[in-house]
Amino acid sequence: MTRQTYISLILILGTLTALVPFTVDMYLPGFPEIATDLHTTTAQVALSLSSFFIGISAGQLLYGPLLDRFGRKIPLYCGMALFIVASLCCIWVTNINELIILRFVQAIGGCAAAVTSMTLVRDLFPVKDSAKVFSLLMLMVGLSPMLAPTIGGYVTEYFGWHAVFITLAGMGAFVILTVILFVPNSYVPDTTLSLKPKAILDNFICVLREPAFYTYAFTGAIAFGGLFAYVASSPLIFREVFHLDGKVYGWIFAFLSIAFIGANQINMLLLNYYTSEQIIRAALIGMCAVLVVFLGLTMAGILGLYGTIAFLFFYLCFLGLINPNTAALSLAPFSKNAGSASALLGAFQMCMGAMASVAVSLFTTPSTIPMITIIGSTAFLSLLMLTIGKRLGKKQTVNVSA
Repeated sequence: MTRQTYISLILILGTLTALVPFTVDMYLPGFPEIATDLHTTTAQVALSLSSFFIGISAGQLLYGPLLDRFGRKIPLYCGMALFIVASLCCIWVTNINELIILRFVQAIGGCAAAVTSMTLVRDLFPVKDSAKVFSLLMLMVGLSPMLAPTIGGYVTEYFGWHAVFITLAGMGAFVILTVILFVPNSYVPDTTLSLKPKAILDNFICVLREPAFYTYAFTGAIAFGGLFAYVASSPLIFREVFHLDGKVYGWIFAFLSIAFIGANQINMLLLNYYTSEQIIRAALIGMCAVLVVFLGLTMAGILGLYGTIAFLFFYLCFLGLINPNTAALSLAPFSKNAGSASALLGAFQMCMGAMASVAVSLFTTPSTIPMITIIGSTAFLSLLMLTIGKRLGKKQTVNVSA
C-alpha cells in the first residue's frame, strides 16, 4: 500500500467514523431553541439523544451480519439512504415525540457508517497496525466535537436549528460519493453465511466467547459511556448552570475536544514503548483518581466554570488513551467474523451511551454533580471489568489447556 493510498483510506474511514459523533454533537447548541419551538423542556429534548444512541446500538447488530454476507458497500449505501431521508424529515417535526422517533430512525441508518469503518480497518490493515490506525481515526472523531457544536452554534444562530439537519443530510450524501469513488472492494461476500435469526445469534455468541473480545469490548464500552454522559450533560451545564450562549458553549466544547484528540495521538507514541493493555490500565487508574477529586471539590463548592473545564479536560485526556486500544484488542482475534465483531463492539458502546444519557436526563436540577457521578461510575466499572475479564480469560485458557 502506497503512502498516498494509506492517507486517503484513513481520511475516508475517518469520515465514516466521524459521521455518528458529528450527528450527535451538531444539534446540541440548538437544544434551547428546539425546546422552545416544540413547546417542551431541554431535558425532554435530551431524550432525542437517548433515542439516537438506542438506534445506534440496535442498528449495528443489524449491519454486522449484512456486511459479512453482502460485502461492505451495499449495506452502507442502504444505511446512508435511510440516514438522509430521516435527517430531512427532522425538518418538519411539530412535537418532541416526532423528533425522538426520527432520531432513532436516523441512527439506524447512520450506524452503517460506523460499523463499516471498523470492519474496513480489519480488512485493509495488518493486525499489528490496528491500534495506530484507530488512533488516527479517533483524530477524525475528535475533530467532530470540536467542529460540530461550533458549526451547529453558528448554523442555529443564523439559519435556525432546522438547517442543522439539512447539513447532516448533505454529509450522508458525501459519504456515499467518497466510498463509491475511492474505497476498494476489500472483502469477498460470504454467501454461505445464513441470515436466519438462529445463525446470526450463534455467530454473535461465537464472538462473545472470545476472552479478548469480551474483556476489552466491555471495558471500552463502559468507559465510552461516560463520554456520552458528558455530551448529554454539556448543554445543561454550560448553558443553564454557567449561563453561556450557544456560541461560547460551542467553543468550550471544541476546546475540551482537544484533550480527546491529543491523547489519541499521544497514544501512537506510547505504543512504541508500552503495550495497549498497559496503556488502558494506567489510563483507567488515572481517570478514576481525577474524577474522585473532581466530585469532592464540586460538592465542596470550590469549582467554578474554569475549574470544571480543567477537570473535564483531564478526564477526556485519559479517555482518549482508552478507546483506540480497547477497539484494537477487541477486534484482533477476528478475520472471518470481523463485521459481526465490529457490530457488537459498536453496539456495546452505544448501549452504554444510551444508558448514560438517559440517566443524565433524569436529573432536571441544574448541577454538575449528576454528570460527575455518572462518568465516575463508568470509570470505576470499566476498571473492574478489565480486572475481571483478564482473570476469566486466564481461567478459560487454563481449562482449555487442561
